[in-house]
Amino acid sequence: MSVKVISGDHAVAYAAKLARTEVVPAFPITPQTLIVERLAEFINDGELDADFIPADSEHSAMSIAIGASAGGVRAFTATSSQGLALMHEMLYAVPQCRLPIVMANVNRSLGAAAGIWVEHNDSMAERDSGWLQVYVEDNQEALDATLMAFRLAEDRRVLLPVMVCLDGFILSHTVERVEVPGQEEVDRFLPRFEPCTVLDPAEPKLINPIVPPEYAMEMRYQLDRAVDRSREVIAEVDAGFGKAFGRSYGGLLDTYRLEDADFALLTLGTATGLARAAVDELRSEGKRAGLIKLRFMRPFPFQGLREKAEGLKALGVLDRSVSFNGGGPVYTEVAAALCNVPTIVTGHVAGIGGRDIAPDHMREMFALVERAARGERVRPVTWHGLRGEME
Repeated sequence: MSVKVISGDHAVAYAAKLARTEVVPAFPITPQTLIVERLAEFINDGELDADFIPADSEHSAMSIAIGASAGGVRAFTATSSQGLALMHEMLYAVPQCRLPIVMANVNRSLGAAAGIWVEHNDSMAERDSGWLQVYVEDNQEALDATLMAFRLAEDRRVLLPVMVCLDGFILSHTVERVEVPGQEEVDRFLPRFEPCTVLDPAEPKLINPIVPPEYAMEMRYQLDRAVDRSREVIAEVDAGFGKAFGRSYGGLLDTYRLEDADFALLTLGTATGLARAAVDELRSEGKRAGLIKLRFMRPFPFQGLREKAEGLKALGVLDRSVSFNGGGPVYTEVAAALCNVPTIVTGHVAGIGGRDIAPDHMREMFALVERAARGERVRPVTWHGLRGEME
């Protein structure tokens, strides 16, 4: 093990190198480019034995990754925002073909009113594609989650692609202290990739054909069951990683000072650290606040969330994305999960387009959730940090 001061992008690149990735299809896009640039340097310097394949577009990059994974090798790529959107067609092919590709998505705003700063609307738009999605809090988790993603994706009970999501610029270009495991340690945790089936000219097979109604529904059902089974495997992989490296993250979700909390906030990504500090401040004031850190948006931890929220009077949900249907996608799913639990759920939208989520915004969110816990009437969804007069 060595200690480095590196960016989140470089942490992901080190993880992909330690995983002995064999094919890296790449197309540059801010703020992801540092990942594939660093991997190209590893390959050029002889530190990673892999094929680096510059693609014509992100659509092509994912197509190459599909071919590589179907050919029986470990494939990794990375993208952001518009690039992820351009991959959309090919993203849907990967889970149904049961290809364990790992991809880092450095979250960035998408579409008109676009910018290069963090927003979760890019990856949230792909949450029903069949890809598993994990959101990380810091650079250490970015490295660790990427290593765990390979182990999870390649488990025979899962065989699904995994998207590791990290906040653009807040993590991708900011350096932190990161413990980088040694190659032998990683090899013991993550063995060589052994594919179930391989496209081989000597034994012709058909992959991703047009499927008639007689078979399509069963294929979708099998995919649904694989996503469901991944919950158990995520817990196992997290526990195994903790045993091997001394760090674990709670699996699908984690909590902070929730045991005796009356009200709490649910967060994902880098806002979690700020929320944790707010909880400490509120606790010092005698208020029983808590925190739920959502790690996996897919598979969504319905049962675990219900168990954690059962003793709460109110739960606020922070979204760094909008579904333009009255709230954010995380809020919608949490509200659905807790529909039979007597916990009031409030939505909180902040940080859109990369706008800072300040400590005052976090205190404002907790204050609204606390009011809801006392039985006061509050807005179902509140936008925090807006400028000017708003309705």
